[in-house]
Amino acid sequence: MILYRGKLYETSHQTKLLQKLEKDINDTRVNKRLDISKVIASVDVIGQKLENGVYRERIEALGMEGIEEQIRTISAMASRESLEYRMAVELGELKEPLLSGQPVNVRQESSLTELDTYVYPLGTLFHIGAGNREGLPVYSVLEGLLTGNVNILKLPQADQGLSIEILQTLLEIEPSLAEFLYVFDTPSTDLDAMCAMARMSDGVVVWGGDEAVAAVRRFAPPGIRLIEWGHKLSFAYLSGLEEMEEKALDQELQALAEHIISTRQILCSSCQVIYLDQQDMEEVHKFCRRFLPYLERAALGFPAKSIGMRAQLSMSRYCDTLQKVITKEKVSKRQVFHGRDCSLTACEDMELELSEMFGNCLVKRLPKEKMPEMLRRKKGYLQTAGLLCPEGKRQEFLKRLAVCGVTRITSVGKMSETFSGEAHDGDYPLRRYVRVADVTKR
Repeated sequence: MILYRGKLYETSHQTKLLQKLEKDINDTRVNKRLDISKVIASVDVIGQKLENGVYRERIEALGMEGIEEQIRTISAMASRESLEYRMAVELGELKEPLLSGQPVNVRQESSLTELDTYVYPLGTLFHIGAGNREGLPVYSVLEGLLTGNVNILKLPQADQGLSIEILQTLLEIEPSLAEFLYVFDTPSTDLDAMCAMARMSDGVVVWGGDEAVAAVRRFAPPGIRLIEWGHKLSFAYLSGLEEMEEKALDQELQALAEHIISTRQILCSSCQVIYLDQQDMEEVHKFCRRFLPYLERAALGFPAKSIGMRAQLSMSRYCDTLQKVITKEKVSKRQVFHGRDCSLTACEDMELELSEMFGNCLVKRLPKEKMPEMLRRKKGYLQTAGLLCPEGKRQEFLKRLAVCGVTRITSVGKMSETFSGEAHDGDYPLRRYVRVADVTKR
């Protein structure tokens, strides 16, 4: 289905609609200005509906994991207070001129040239959604609306209609948003349509892995702003456990296990590798034997709803290993500690990498002196580090992790929690979706 200016069309209308899309967008940009206060008010209503269970049956049909926690998180993020706070944090001095449309002087009074500074939406954003998390396409579009942009959304194939349903409800609440929102269920194989949408846009917002980002780079026109939210790698770092009080350590390890199991390790913020501040492999094996019961308890509390993807990923990893054997590539030595519906793999190497996911976590050594050498190999992919160490060592490790390029540091049990006003992959998205125009006073 296609959502075009508030009306639904069959996919067969795509070619005809694309032919008139640029003219309709230009008419909107010249003659209309999006009232961002209405965007905030309508999103707040959506959040309240979600909290009151309006979409619960629809969401449950998708087979999502951890529904209760996700609903609480999304409802909080959609609240008026959270949205206004986020705009203030991310846009700073640019917020008021964006909202008012009036110029502001953000420079020092000693500036040699007198300038009026206007803040405008970037223009038209083309969102290419990823299917690894339900609701992500809507989230991306809302960021575009919060900054006053016209938005074109290409749905991921796994969307199952939830995004259009939510966005339709948004337009029912606030019909004035209709001219700023276009949704297409175009398949990624339809390169002509994708290129046409990109040509009409001032920025392409792409969510996905390296292949998706590389594909967009190939067809995006020169000069367009490419805003990449690619796949990231996250890990837990544990040091000085023997110095911690046993009860507190037990709680933290259980929280880490529940994080690993409940997220199925499919999120960018999910723990793929547990690093130990150790030199000796025997310490890695010892930790695996200790931690596996925690993981098994968590697996009982968060039973998997589907094994299809887990089986596919396990087979992929097995085939990858076979390929390395055939081509005589080095295969690192690994020992698997099997548990019920989970496992830990003790690895001799120190590389940060994707695990087999779905409760199958890697455990490796990484002495703190080796942090820069090893983690910097994944620069550009680093996201969340869950840190577990004695309180007296926390500041030392915070600095080390940040210097290595980690963009988000939390406790081990909160690696995938969302916090109001936080950056995304070390950046503020809303600031990337606006532009500044300077006008000389004479």
